[in-house]
Amino acid sequence: MKGKKKAKGSAPPEGRKFYGSVTVSERGQVVVPAQARQDFNIAVGDKLLVFGDMKMGLWIATFGILEKNIEGSAQLFRDIESRMKKPRQ
Repeated sequence: MKGKKKAKGSAPPEGRKFYGSVTVSERGQVVVPAQARQDFNIAVGDKLLVFGDMKMGLWIATFGILEKNIEGSAQLFRDIESRMKKPRQ
């Protein structure tokens, strides 16, 4: 809407978006919102990974996103390990 300012504190954290809600069909299917498909380069036929946490809910990711997170975590652990091996001064 033109001329309307966002309420203070209403912006999501950087890099995060709310894409809307989806409805589960009788067959258990959901439609990923178009903007989310565009933002994450999801094309027809792509496989998505679905994870669940009984307290936090569901998480849907592409394999590429998961792979980047795992690689980043592995690098963090290598960095921590190398720092722990350095002799204390």
